[in-house]
Amino acid sequence: MMGPRTPTEPDATMSPLRRSSSSHGDRSDSTETLQKNNSSNSGVILDISALKLEVDSEVPPLPPRYRFRDLLLGDQSFQNDDRVQVEFYVNENTFKERLKLFFIKNQRSSLRIRLFNFSLKLLTCALYVLRVSLDDPEQVTGVCVNCQNRTSTTAESTESTEINWDLIFWVNRRVPVWAIQVIVALISFLEAMLLTYLSYKGNIWEQMFQISFILEMINTVPFIITIFWPPLRNIFIPVFLNCWLAKCALENMINDLHRAIQRTHSAMFNQVLILICTLLCLVFTGACGIQHLERASNQNLTLFNSLYFCIVTFSTVGYGDVTPHIWPSQLLVVILICVALVVLPLQFEELAYLWMERQKSGGNYSRHRAQTEKHAVLCVSSLKIDLLMDFLNEFYAHPRLQDYYVVILCPTEMDIQVRRVLQIPLWSQRVIYLQGSALKDTDLMRAKMDDAEACFILSSRNEVDRTAADHQTILRAWAVKDFAPNCPLYVQILKPENKFHVKFADHVVCEEEFKYAMLALNCVCPATSTLVTLLVHTSRGQEGQLSPEQWQRTYGRCSGNEVYHIRLCDSKFFGEYDGKSFTYASFHAHKKYGVCLIGVKREDNKSILLNPGPRHIMAAPDTCYYINITKEENSAFIFKQEEKDNKGLPVAGLYDAPSRLPVHSIIASMGTVAIDLQNPTDPPEDSSKLTLPTENGSGSRRPSIAPVLEIADSSSILPCDLLSDQSEDETNQSDEESSSVSDFVKGYPPNSPYIGSSPTLCHLLPQKASFCCLRLDKGCRHNSFEDAKAYGFKNKLIIVSAEMAGNGLYNFIVPLRAYYRPRKELNPIVLLLDYPPDNHFLEAICCFPMVYFMAGTIDNLDNLLQCGIIYADNLVVVDKESTMSAEEDYMADAKTIVNVQTMFRLFPSLSIITELTHPSNMRFMQFRAKDCYSLALSKLEKIERDKGSNLAFMFRLPFAAGRVFSISMLDTLLYQSFVKDYMIPIARLLLGLDTTPGSGYLCAMKVTEEDLWIRTYGRLFQKLCSSSAEIPIGIYRTESHMFSSSESQVSINVEDTGGDDQRDNRRESWKEKTRTHRMSTTSESEHPLLRKKSLQWARRLSRKNTKPPSRSERFSQQRLNLYRRSERQELSELVKNRMKHLGLPTVGYDEMNDHQNTLSYVLINPPPDTMLELNDIVYIIRSDPLAGPNVPEDPAQGQSSGGGRMRQEFGTETRDETHL
Repeated sequence: MMGPRTPTEPDATMSPLRRSSSSHGDRSDSTETLQKNNSSNSGVILDISALKLEVDSEVPPLPPRYRFRDLLLGDQSFQNDDRVQVEFYVNENTFKERLKLFFIKNQRSSLRIRLFNFSLKLLTCALYVLRVSLDDPEQVTGVCVNCQNRTSTTAESTESTEINWDLIFWVNRRVPVWAIQVIVALISFLEAMLLTYLSYKGNIWEQMFQISFILEMINTVPFIITIFWPPLRNIFIPVFLNCWLAKCALENMINDLHRAIQRTHSAMFNQVLILICTLLCLVFTGACGIQHLERASNQNLTLFNSLYFCIVTFSTVGYGDVTPHIWPSQLLVVILICVALVVLPLQFEELAYLWMERQKSGGNYSRHRAQTEKHAVLCVSSLKIDLLMDFLNEFYAHPRLQDYYVVILCPTEMDIQVRRVLQIPLWSQRVIYLQGSALKDTDLMRAKMDDAEACFILSSRNEVDRTAADHQTILRAWAVKDFAPNCPLYVQILKPENKFHVKFADHVVCEEEFKYAMLALNCVCPATSTLVTLLVHTSRGQEGQLSPEQWQRTYGRCSGNEVYHIRLCDSKFFGEYDGKSFTYASFHAHKKYGVCLIGVKREDNKSILLNPGPRHIMAAPDTCYYINITKEENSAFIFKQEEKDNKGLPVAGLYDAPSRLPVHSIIASMGTVAIDLQNPTDPPEDSSKLTLPTENGSGSRRPSIAPVLEIADSSSILPCDLLSDQSEDETNQSDEESSSVSDFVKGYPPNSPYIGSSPTLCHLLPQKASFCCLRLDKGCRHNSFEDAKAYGFKNKLIIVSAEMAGNGLYNFIVPLRAYYRPRKELNPIVLLLDYPPDNHFLEAICCFPMVYFMAGTIDNLDNLLQCGIIYADNLVVVDKESTMSAEEDYMADAKTIVNVQTMFRLFPSLSIITELTHPSNMRFMQFRAKDCYSLALSKLEKIERDKGSNLAFMFRLPFAAGRVFSISMLDTLLYQSFVKDYMIPIARLLLGLDTTPGSGYLCAMKVTEEDLWIRTYGRLFQKLCSSSAEIPIGIYRTESHMFSSSESQVSINVEDTGGDDQRDNRRESWKEKTRTHRMSTTSESEHPLLRKKSLQWARRLSRKNTKPPSRSERFSQQRLNLYRRSERQELSELVKNRMKHLGLPTVGYDEMNDHQNTLSYVLINPPPDTMLELNDIVYIIRSDPLAGPNVPEDPAQGQSSGGGRMRQEFGTETRDETHL
């Protein structure tokens, strides 16, 4: 068969002869052309072109089909004819290179060679000891100068002090010992010469004058000579010097053994080994040398006595019972001491340096401990003491984690504060610090990452470039996942746009997502940040129990509530509600046990549902999520005797105070409800409270509450329009109000600013607003409004002050524009930004109604006034990225704190919500230097911190009221996820970051005067469950309080000096109302704002004089109050002048209405018998309106409560007052 034709082959029709002649002709023509070129230089170009034309004309082109086939198949004839095989690394095939590979380069074979060499050296030392033990100094045969044998005896002159040099140069060596030593010497000599040849690099003298080579020659060449000259067999050879060669062989062997291990670890081990070997070699050399030299004296020392002398001498004890007697042995002792004084300090210094370096790097986590004990790894960029203590306190707060080890992997050196903490016995036995990088496999091996139970990767939030910090976190997460794929990952990320890079992690907490969502909910549900922070902190509820303040004891006890889970079939709390509705189970579990059931998860569904409503029927395999002081497994159930007999009546609560309603009152209420349902009456049309119909409309009977149904009655469920606004059906809107919100539609935002944002159904504009219309302070061709007043908003503003429009700010807008927020209660949002936003962010927010931005800062009064701060209800101050890092860590919040304090003085009625970098700086918020009550709270905080509380800052008034927040408080959310893997999904559902179909959402309702007939929190729980299937989880309570600025007496109100009759009348009317409706056991003084216990407690903690105020002191206090009022008037005039300068009306500026005489706090899951107070705000979880309609308590009562229920969205009652 013929192969494919190459492109250079001629046509197949040509004969071989023709091809040969043609090629010969070509060569001849070429020769002639070259001769012409040589003869004439001017015709070179013409001749070459003629040659090319001649060649082209002589060789015809190939047919296209052959050329295309040859192009595909290639030139196979060329490949077959001209292929050359090339061998690489031929230099390693030489005999020397092969020997070098075997003896030196190959790790396994070189280790075997060194081990064999080490064994040889030890054998030579052992043979020397054997020769010494068999040696008899009295019979020593040798060779003299004249080569005549003679015998020298030491018995001739036993008392002579002369040196017998024959006993030094000659020994009695037996033939078997000599034979073995000769064989060992030959092997050692050949090995030494071979290694010298292999390591030769061109300088033979450098090889010969090495100490190891000289010692080898001294200990091997004399034995080889005795083979050829037998009379020299008894000559003394210092074979004991082979101990130094054995030391070198051991070092090389250990280096080969640790070749694949990091140097810092092997160096520490090697240095300790070198030091020990040096000491042993010095002692062994001294013992053998002194013993041999003392043979020449009349005092013959044994090897043991010589060893004893060396150890006593080197230990600087020096008993003096054994001493050398002749000068050669004394000289040897001097030399050895000098060598020890030079060598040992150097090695001790090197060992100390390596020990210090190892202390900095943290050493290693042993493999044996990793296989027998459990440990978790914490990876951070830089470790601060606050971060460390938060992690350790939260991690070890759980009983099942007490036996865990914590391995900290950090690239920076441990600072002094962290070192001091880790030296405490409580932590030193359980915390191991390793200096290293998570991007190095060697450091991950040191931390035994593949055996770890969990790995926490935290971002450095104090970095100036937070995006770079996220990039480092992402790389750490990737490195850990690559090294240990089965290790659970808990990752903290800063910016939401970087979240999808670590989506593979088991749990991810995005800081900006949670931060902005929490700050947004603070505007509609006061103190949501405090509520969530207390829920995610581990506490036993023992904070503040020794305080004389009732609110501190109640607040501290309720702060111990956390979220737990249990299967329904295994639960004592909820097991009896199998087959009942969720609402029924939640109410009766709270009434009976004091626990609050907030959510459930089906066995076949991975999604957690918060308050799925009465349609959800509880099943045995369901997982229940509830709020309680402790989990059910740690609870004891104590039944009363009569309740044990009845098997079903409530048990004692988990609180010290009664935590359930009396049984007889419950039964009476149920009977009354039955009567009321038979004779319903129509409520008044303007009813907007939770009042129930009374008999004959007289109001003489006590109102009652309907029972919670076990199973939802489908006949009573009203149809629900999924896209209709519930708020529009509750009250009749005027034409003006309805027209302002009629343009809103419900849908999903079309543009998400980052990947991974959860889709949420929101109120949207029918058409996207133009970017120019989003600018609040500048008009455009669509409208001419240039300030907030011109827009004529119906509701008060929410102003957000941030440095730049980050993608996380999107999560601030979404919860405030969610579909479940009534349209008429949507607050306008103004973004006050230091830097104008980019078009990408504007594209994401232009679809939301009433969202505007303005360039400005909070330290500029004109910017604040232009953005409508006097018409705002809430001002949210977000921590700026540029100020998060400072030379002094805790000074990062200085600018924010001072600016907020200025706004607090200029606008006292404004609710300011501030985010700080460091939680410890919240004590400076709304700071008053002479407020002794704040000083007393400061001392209480120190007491709680000394007790080891994780929530020592919880009694600070700004935190308790929800006016200050630090994102570092949510670090515990990630830590708790290791034990409670459901905490992050529940927190996201509460904050509105995720919207699961069928899951409820968090909102708030306010208790008014007409609602005080409910009396207790337990009755309110029943009312909400029976009427609207809503689950209350806590109370936000505001109490009037007098904060004295002087210890000796209480501040006199401004009204007492100025005389404001209108405010006096308002206070008296408020006092009469609260006296009628408020069930309170605390006694009040003459002044309604005065609390004697608070002042007494403040006086006792401040340790000042408690004598009654004198007349001069009262005058000075009045003068101080007048001075304060004048200062406030000056600030008021300043603000009004700036408003006039900007052309803004000054009507809405209220300079005197402040909240300085109130304190607020959060009660999570209070006992059922907790009395409701006026203006309490109740946190409720409302069921999803899209999942199905709620179950009304009765058609008749549905008319009474459906026309105007409790004002459940906080802030709606002030709509008429906030009309601009």
